[in-house]
Amino acid sequence: MMDQNALVSFLPIILLFVVFYFFLIRPQQAQQKKRREMLSSLAKGDRVVTIGGIHGMIKEIKDDIVVLRVADNVNIRLSRYGVERVLQDNE
Repeated sequence: MMDQNALVSFLPIILLFVVFYFFLIRPQQAQQKKRREMLSSLAKGDRVVTIGGIHGMIKEIKDDIVVLRVADNVNIRLSRYGVERVLQDNE
């Protein structure tokens, strides 16, 4: 009888963990995976937006450094992780 009461008392904690996993942890892991894939697939000529909101075109990529062309004869260097998203042709 005592073992059943112990199980019933831990059931809300177990249920809470399951809810947290499916609503918080799992979606965050999927979002991180999607971001890693986007960063690894960056290529010369891609139009991107940085975390700071700067729009430009990738001119060169060296390891973790991206050279971004933001205007004629204006290039900036930033970390690959500073790229927020890749723009599609219609954006």
